Amino acid sequence: MTAHRRLTATGGTLLALALTLAGCTSSGDDAETAAASSSAAAASSAEAAAAKPIEWQDCSSQIDPIIAGRPGADRDLAFQCGTTTVPVSYEDPTGGTLQLFLVKATLAGQVNRIGSLVVNPGGPGQSATDAAIQSALTLPTDVLGRFDVVGVDPRGVGLSDPAVECISDQQKDELSAADPRATDAASLATAFGRVDAVADACAEKYGDALGAFDTVDSARDMDLVRQSLGDEQLTYLGYSYGTTLGSTYAELFPDRVRAMVLDGAVDPDMGQQQSAEAQAQAFEAAFDAFAANCTSLVSGCPLGFDPRLFVTDLLNQAAAAPIPSSRPGETRQATPGLVLEAVRSALYQPSAWPQLTQSLANARNGDAAGVLTLADTYTGRNDDGTYTNVVDANVAVTCADTDEEFTREQVGALVTDWGTRYPLFGADAALGLYTCSAWDAPRTPLPARDAAGSAPIVVIGTQGDPVTPVVGAADMAADLASGVLLTWQGSGHTAYPKTACVTAAVDAYLIDLVVPQDGLTCPA
Repeated sequence: MTAHRRLTATGGTLLALALTLAGCTSSGDDAETAAASSSAAAASSAEAAAAKPIEWQDCSSQIDPIIAGRPGADRDLAFQCGTTTVPVSYEDPTGGTLQLFLVKATLAGQVNRIGSLVVNPGGPGQSATDAAIQSALTLPTDVLGRFDVVGVDPRGVGLSDPAVECISDQQKDELSAADPRATDAASLATAFGRVDAVADACAEKYGDALGAFDTVDSARDMDLVRQSLGDEQLTYLGYSYGTTLGSTYAELFPDRVRAMVLDGAVDPDMGQQQSAEAQAQAFEAAFDAFAANCTSLVSGCPLGFDPRLFVTDLLNQAAAAPIPSSRPGETRQATPGLVLEAVRSALYQPSAWPQLTQSLANARNGDAAGVLTLADTYTGRNDDGTYTNVVDANVAVTCADTDEEFTREQVGALVTDWGTRYPLFGADAALGLYTCSAWDAPRTPLPARDAAGSAPIVVIGTQGDPVTPVVGAADMAADLASGVLLTWQGSGHTAYPKTACVTAAVDAYLIDLVVPQDGLTCPA
């Protein structure tokens, strides 16, 4: 199974947060006993669900040591952690409940506070509470001076209870290590078998309750949280998959949107096959940009005159004899799958390119420590060999959101085709299409989203985004009745607040509701 290799999220998650803040949560109802998810057609039932209070407590003393030394940690910030409950099923809002975990960051000295800025970093499966902490360190102080930053771990994710956990650490290690370039019949049969084993384990543990972890119901949850926060309308900043969640909210509750920024938009017009191929193309282009940057260095490129050939040779080297690591206590060796995980991880942001270059060069010389570090950052693997539930939640939400399925024969043909056309990332992207075909759970497909009646929604695309190709932002802005397109001519996944032009436009919109000119393009 390779769906985890297509995760979309911002970087820099605070993995230690879960361990430090676990004591702030209390147990909710187990997903095994929860009812199945409601359907998208039951929007009126959401009106019957009552917002519950958020039980807040100060958790600055737990978070401050985690962020110490990070850029922005010198800001005068206070953190609160909280929980609230939402219905498992909006068709039966008086039935079972799920517990959501929240973090709120407040900058001292706020003046003319507007309300809460709710953030989601994507995935699906990435922790929004981590994102709130990171946003408090990185967002412009002009924004923090007017908003509390609030992250809500969606149902099934992070510290919300229950979090989806049905893929063992051993399975995740095997999935990450598997060589996605292996396209012969026997290798494909083995790969399909891994996917089936994961689907069987998750179905056995959760049954139909797996269907509750869908985006439509997470959007409904977000409206209850908005009410609990005391905001008349929602102000929202969503990245990557967070644009899917945000646009779904706007479709369900268009009159409740105050301001919404969707950065790195997931294309709402593409099916799974088209989206997977577009992402494979985008990652290939991002690798070419990385290679061109390396070979342009005055000091010379450590990967030689042809970085693509270097990586291909390294993959063959790792296939013949997995590469050991000098990291203390590390027993794993770098396989082709882990090398590609490392490459993919670093292509999210150009700031990681130097680390990737050095890690690949070291691996060629027999030390894969840097490669494993990059790969682990991508998959949510902790130093002790355990994992966060990013992969589990990613698969559960992704499959709950679609009714598309592909046969083994269809996937096998695409693996061969895309493996030729997109040599580094194509076979892996094609193999991922089988994931939801094996998934046994109720589905709540995403609705069409025009959000008619919503306030203006700003959609941002980045020309060199390897994860959510820029065409997705154009399509989403065109689909949304009030969509406004803002394009950054830069590289990497998402744009705000990386560049002055984008930052100025978004800040003015969030604070004063000054809508950018539709079609505005910001230079790199």
